[in-house]
Amino acid sequence: MRRSLTFFLLALLVLFCAWSSGARRQDPRLTGAFMKAPVNNWTFVHLQGTPSDIGFQNGYLLAPRIEDFEAVVRLEEEHNAHRSWQWFRDMAKNVMWPKIETQYRQELQGIADGVEARGGHLDVWDIVAMNANEEWSYFVKQWDKDHPNPAQQPDTDPDQGDHCSAFVATGAWTKDGKIVMGHNNWSPYMEGARWNIIYDVKPDRGEAFLMDGLPGVIVSDDDWAVNSAGIMLTETTISDFHGYDFNGIPEFVRARKAMQYATSIASFARIMEDGNNGGYANDWLVADRKTNEIASLELGLKVVTLQTKRSGFFVSSNFPINPKLAREETTFNLHDPASSENARHTRWLQLMKQYKGQIDLQLAEKFESDHYDVILHKIHPDQRTLCGHGDLAGPTYRDSGAVEGKVMDSALAARMAFIAVSGHPCGISFYAAAYLKAHPQYDWQKPLLRNLIAYPWTPVSAAKGME
Repeated sequence: MRRSLTFFLLALLVLFCAWSSGARRQDPRLTGAFMKAPVNNWTFVHLQGTPSDIGFQNGYLLAPRIEDFEAVVRLEEEHNAHRSWQWFRDMAKNVMWPKIETQYRQELQGIADGVEARGGHLDVWDIVAMNANEEWSYFVKQWDKDHPNPAQQPDTDPDQGDHCSAFVATGAWTKDGKIVMGHNNWSPYMEGARWNIIYDVKPDRGEAFLMDGLPGVIVSDDDWAVNSAGIMLTETTISDFHGYDFNGIPEFVRARKAMQYATSIASFARIMEDGNNGGYANDWLVADRKTNEIASLELGLKVVTLQTKRSGFFVSSNFPINPKLAREETTFNLHDPASSENARHTRWLQLMKQYKGQIDLQLAEKFESDHYDVILHKIHPDQRTLCGHGDLAGPTYRDSGAVEGKVMDSALAARMAFIAVSGHPCGISFYAAAYLKAHPQYDWQKPLLRNLIAYPWTPVSAAKGME
């Protein structure tokens, strides 16, 4: 009887797999799309076609991961902002959606449709709210300022600053005189453990692009990408920024449009400035491999500064550059050398000076893994090092830091490729159970906090996937 039951269950499994495969073949929206098995924790996903097709492919291929990531965003926002998820869904529908142009509405709806086709239970408002993950803290703070309510607890998001360490160099600063770019992504570890998708996107309009990302997003979110026009880009957040224009276009939409349509540094800047809402305010590092030019676009809400160079470097670690922006649009202390942002800025300048004329991919990986604390004058992984480890740094011991990294040069960009590492670039792994035992104040994350294992640096390309 037991053997008969086993055969029956196996037969059901075979029938289900055959039905699933057949259903996929029958849906024309999945034509050309595919997902590869993970390599060193990166999952390569190829999407192509119309906005609706691309969205459906994203939602269908990654449905279980999208539902899991939506649960992470929901838990973080409800905990930090002291509001229900329904509040964020309503704001996504009533405030953000009217400012989103048709092609990205179609893609967002497509993601929801793809999840539903796999048996999921998310709708388009969940998907929009999830995609706005990086700008909600800006939105909520401005909303509370404009709609005072003594009964409402303020947003306590601890992670609006301290996002990412990045550089770009060219000309006399690099080994071959061409562009080298690097970035590591600082995020809460709940998000970071899921920041392991490589998207290869070939839309029916605009440029093809290769980016890292989270499940179910239309933009990288840590904004690392290269497109078929030779535009290379990344960014780091401007710390302690305030201001949000509810009549503007959501940042995640503008960033996606810039990845897809920019063919020059100037066109990238125009797209990002058009409808600027101040959400997720960043210092964008941009390069054009066709001209060997690099740029820093510091995009505040009111103060915007674009600098370009054909020989030199730009470094970024969340510090405001323009004194006017720092004074008028942030509460950041430019004169505190021990702050994470300023200490990492100092370290970046040291490295640029030390390795002038030598910078290549190998050094870029070394920079993004760096553990030198300029205040302690020694190797000491913490929140002041380029490869950040908030969980190792008191008094807060936040589970936040460098959760992955990427490097790229002009040669890789020419073939739509880069090198990526999942987990701390330095090789140190994070273990959730031990962390929560030592720091029970973060037990609210227990249902979703995962280990963040450090993997090797891994080449990836649009042509081959994970190499």
